[in-house]
Amino acid sequence: MRLEDALFNWLQIKIVAEARTDDMAAEETRLFFEEILRDDHGLTEFTTSPDELRITISYELEGIRKTLMFDRELAEQLLTDINSNPKYNNE
Repeated sequence: MRLEDALFNWLQIKIVAEARTDDMAAEETRLFFEEILRDDHGLTEFTTSPDELRITISYELEGIRKTLMFDRELAEQLLTDINSNPKYNNE
């Protein structure tokens, strides 16, 4: 999996896990993608900072600080899809 894809997948599930704190599958999946980022891609740190239009991921690779930006609406689409499906909303 390419680094950019792994970061986007991690970002999407991070958004879901933070919004649905009781969703253990989302949390486990977030941890899985963090493992991929660390073990397969060698990232030592990765954080997010959102604004109105984008979410920026800052990460460190081989001692070099880098950033990658994703469209916020695309990054939040997984959460939107989950929340709009009654199968996943037994409240």
